[in-house]
Amino acid sequence: MTTIEFPQDLKWGAATAAYQIEGAANKDGRAPSIWDTFSHTPGNVKNGDNGDEACDSYHRYKEDVQYLKELGVDVYRFSISWPRVMPGATGDLNPEGVGYYRNLIQELVDNGIEPIITLYHWDLPQSLQENGGWENRNTVDAFQEYASAMFREFGDVVKKWITINEPWCASFLSNYIGMHAPGKQDLQAAIDVSHHLLLAHGKSVQAFRDIVPDGEIGYAPNVDWLEPYSPAQEDKDACEREMQWKVQWFMDPVFKGEYPQLLQDIFAKHNGYLKVEEGDMDIISQPIDFMGINYYSGHVARYKEGNGMFDIEPIWVDYDKTDIGWPVYADGFYKVLTHLQELYGDIPIYITENGACYNHEVKDGIVNDQERIDYLKQHLTALHRAIKSGVPIKGYILWSLLDNFEWAEGYSKRFGIIHVNYRTFERTKKESFYWYKQTVHNNWFEI
Repeated sequence: MTTIEFPQDLKWGAATAAYQIEGAANKDGRAPSIWDTFSHTPGNVKNGDNGDEACDSYHRYKEDVQYLKELGVDVYRFSISWPRVMPGATGDLNPEGVGYYRNLIQELVDNGIEPIITLYHWDLPQSLQENGGWENRNTVDAFQEYASAMFREFGDVVKKWITINEPWCASFLSNYIGMHAPGKQDLQAAIDVSHHLLLAHGKSVQAFRDIVPDGEIGYAPNVDWLEPYSPAQEDKDACEREMQWKVQWFMDPVFKGEYPQLLQDIFAKHNGYLKVEEGDMDIISQPIDFMGINYYSGHVARYKEGNGMFDIEPIWVDYDKTDIGWPVYADGFYKVLTHLQELYGDIPIYITENGACYNHEVKDGIVNDQERIDYLKQHLTALHRAIKSGVPIKGYILWSLLDNFEWAEGYSKRFGIIHVNYRTFERTKKESFYWYKQTVHNNWFEI
């Protein structure tokens, strides 16, 4: 057996998102979000599922915090539902919504768990979508107003904040590929949304410095790793194009104050154009305190002319796959983390999401999800390699505490280390829960 031991100051955590777990979609003054609209539109979400009740964490948050306490984690990453705290998208706050998060934060603090708040995990108020949503530059100012209000409400207690979760998903997956809300398939819309999300991030960082001067703020882009199929230059170039789309398009503006020219040229060939106003890049490139990284998968790929915008073909050879169909590619986790350090230097990194979908059910009171444990062992070993290679990893936050509403997949895909019965809301700790608890407690595991 080999022991993998982590630095003593590494923060361990677990994560969730508001629309995926809270439920209570129509209670206590919450207004609709784009995900309410999208999930209630037939054909958008598997089995017609929606987040109306989800895991009922709105009513069961104290129970969920006790699971976090039992895990022994240092931090809990959760998101605020914008339409719950500010139903008009701007203007007055909703006392019931604000009260819910204040109670959650206090419950965490009372149990020795540090809260990390994500401001935007995709639940844009539907009222803003009626006026163009993130395609409309005015939404940037609305977000800054919402973010500033949250900083003022909770910044005396909460010192770690994340502005935007997975901007690639909120722009291209949602507005070009059309898989997520609002479900558009328009390259220009996706480019506009991507820029406005980054602009909203930058403006919120500016506001944060004034309101919470002793806090830390960052954002949480999702990343993949594409390994060239061969040393052929065309394979390397194909992987570089798609990696720039997934990584540099959302990081170069923040860390270098510019968008990749290669991608601008590719988008232009498909009639998609970046629209940047004077001063935008200075706002986007505000210094941040850390970067969140969400990593799940990667794969080998090669050049294939005419295959999508980037002339690339994935080669999913003999990978193990999770139950959502994603290849298990832990080596990509190590490679992308060291790649990010090469690109952007020693920016502190929190792994804000990493986990696996396996749909095990409860049998005789037990959920034996050994595959998830194996996935976590592989990826935590890759993370350990990155730490030993000098990447400044500050924390590891597992996705997810609970099985939950998995966006377009509805309730058909389970990522949690706690099983949720979606009829009764009963929680059952999985074997992975106990394994992660032991790892957190020991700060090491054996392989």
